[in-house]
Amino acid sequence: MVQRRSWWGWGAEGAGLTDAETDGLAALLGEQFGLDGHRQQAPDPQTLALPPPRVAVPGPLAALASDDPGDRAAHSMGKSYRDVVRGLRGEVEHPPDLVLRPATEAELVAVLDWCASAGIAAVPYGGGSSVVGGVEPDVGDGFSGVVSVDLGRLDRLLELDEVSLSARVQAGVLGPALEAQLRPSGLTLRHYPQSFEWSTLGGWVVTRAGGHFATGPTHIDDLVQALRVVTPAGLVETRRLPGSGAGPSPDRLFIGSEGILGVVTEAWVRVRPRPSWRAGGACRFATFEEGAGAVRALAQSGLMPSNCRLVDPVESLVNGIGDGTQAVLLVGFESADHPVDAWAARASELVADHGGRLDEPWSGRRADEPSSGTGAGWRSAFVRAPYLRDALVQLGVLCETFETAVTWDRWPELHRAVGEAVRSALADVGAGAGIVTCRFTHVYPDGPAPYFTVLAPARRGAELQQWATVKAAASDALLAAGGTITHHHAVGRDHRPWYERQCPALFAEALRAVKGTLDPAGIMNPGVLLDPTR
Repeated sequence: MVQRRSWWGWGAEGAGLTDAETDGLAALLGEQFGLDGHRQQAPDPQTLALPPPRVAVPGPLAALASDDPGDRAAHSMGKSYRDVVRGLRGEVEHPPDLVLRPATEAELVAVLDWCASAGIAAVPYGGGSSVVGGVEPDVGDGFSGVVSVDLGRLDRLLELDEVSLSARVQAGVLGPALEAQLRPSGLTLRHYPQSFEWSTLGGWVVTRAGGHFATGPTHIDDLVQALRVVTPAGLVETRRLPGSGAGPSPDRLFIGSEGILGVVTEAWVRVRPRPSWRAGGACRFATFEEGAGAVRALAQSGLMPSNCRLVDPVESLVNGIGDGTQAVLLVGFESADHPVDAWAARASELVADHGGRLDEPWSGRRADEPSSGTGAGWRSAFVRAPYLRDALVQLGVLCETFETAVTWDRWPELHRAVGEAVRSALADVGAGAGIVTCRFTHVYPDGPAPYFTVLAPARRGAELQQWATVKAAASDALLAAGGTITHHHAVGRDHRPWYERQCPALFAEALRAVKGTLDPAGIMNPGVLLDPTR
């Protein structure tokens, strides 16, 4: 049975929280946040008063195009807090004139040729899971129209090299479909961002997505071996190699380009045998700061845990893995070749030396044995988090996240500054009862990747103004404290002002020059990374 996507929120229709779960959530937060229990419902997209399409496709492309209101509405936004709020209101500000679904590279070339000749903006669309405005067709006034180019029909594993452990895959494949096609061979890409269920390989590549590995090859950058990219100026295909010192990497030009240079259609990616052995467990710290010291020691030890997530006391309570009085650290090791008990044992000694109290001894197990305990509870909460976010928004809760990376020497100041800035902004917008939590999603020998979550009472009708104030305060604080505006969520349109402050000016000029060569008509995802060139 094909799942029907929610046009306004996360995942498939009917896959969110049950009414009973939502009622329980309202009761839990009702007193602190002043919730009235009302659950806002999104309108039927077929009833939305969308403007009629301004463009008509030429005959050969007609079979690829859709002007269905529901289709256009679903491709008008990503899945950020701001997007969900607007979707619930039925406010579709920038619908594409058409949605086009090429099934072959030749059809994609024809679509981009038509867009370039007719002055139509083209916004590439993978799984639509962007939380930074990356897929919204907000392209300015310099175009005769705008289309969303949905890559969902380019979804196959094309070739598998089991000798070199690499796979040639079409870019429109969703995470679960990719893993299903690799599973019979006993291989896996092992790239699991939180959006895994509803994001694509091409989307991971162009947004420099981060996977679930806390250390080691966690960014898609590390897993790309070669790319095939259709640009308005022609095809770019990079050489498939394990590594090369031949000048600046052409792959790196397109990794993180967010669709402004062309459309990734295929990628050779590095795959690996599925894990056979696992080991690890959870431990608790009196404070988040104490836990951070243990994580730094782990990151610099060379043990390379596959999972190393530190969760502050409040977030551990929210996710059901703690009582709110202690920080929780989850550590895991895995291997397809050998038991990893020794690595886990050394890691448990190390965290104990830094004040960690283990829930239980960190023993190993076969990967096919079911897991339980704190780690299993965290994984369940992690997968369900986007659905929980949607239910919170429906109930009238401002629910936003900010993620960054910073060096260890600057981490304490960043933690303090971001927390203070967000709490001050919440008070300014009348949401002083809000809470700010933090966890480490990824760690490196030279620094952590902190992920902040904000929950606060939203004022009905003024949610977007509240969000903008809090978002700006957090983003300003991140940059001022030496962090990056994004570690794995990409830039999109929402982060543009801070990306411009972070990006060296001369590099931005060079990027504009590259775009001018590959996209002479300036049609590719205008407004992302750079100002529209038309």
